[in-house]
Amino acid sequence: MRTPRLALLQSLFATSDEQAMWRVQTEDDERAFAQLVRRWEEPLRRLCARMLGDAHRGEDLAQEAFARVFARRNDYQPSGKFSTWLWRIALNLCYDELRRLKRRGEESLDRADAPVLDEAQGWVTPIPAPDEALVAQERGELVRQAMLRLPEVYRSVLILRHYEDLKFREIADVLDLPEGTVKSRMAEALTQMSRWLKPALAGKPPPGRSPECQNQECPIL
Repeated sequence: MRTPRLALLQSLFATSDEQAMWRVQTEDDERAFAQLVRRWEEPLRRLCARMLGDAHRGEDLAQEAFARVFARRNDYQPSGKFSTWLWRIALNLCYDELRRLKRRGEESLDRADAPVLDEAQGWVTPIPAPDEALVAQERGELVRQAMLRLPEVYRSVLILRHYEDLKFREIADVLDLPEGTVKSRMAEALTQMSRWLKPALAGKPPPGRSPECQNQECPIL
């Protein structure tokens, strides 16, 4: 068990993400790159899995994101935060994959990654049932489905804010948008999620997009 003094010393001398990336950029430092992978592989895997609704593809994309980081290491600007650059790379890969899947007409069948938004408890009335674990699982699956119905521009904001706990300012940096736009997208994402979740959890047919609107940017009715 680490003593408080040892933990303090380790924190003081720990290499920051930016320092590690600088070593990767200038020296092709494999140990520094491995350090970045260890720190960020789980957050990236979560992000990609939730964007795609597919844990296996999410893991593959997370690995591809790191490969792209190394391949494009000379593009990194030391004046910026490494995490901002990394999130942006991962999201762009997710967008590309979603467009590819849309062209192929695929839908994810993987339901292993069905996290429940804490905020969902505030959107719906809990359903009484003898098996609480089963209820939580079913509710989590409904939340997952609702999130996948969101247009990508709303889904990315929701995931970064509520799952990865980024501040609105940080999300704005990642998406290269004004902070006000990010907040507006967050509000619209919550509105659409609530509109779909309430009837779904009440056992009613969920709302859909208007028949004449097939564009993913169209709002859910």
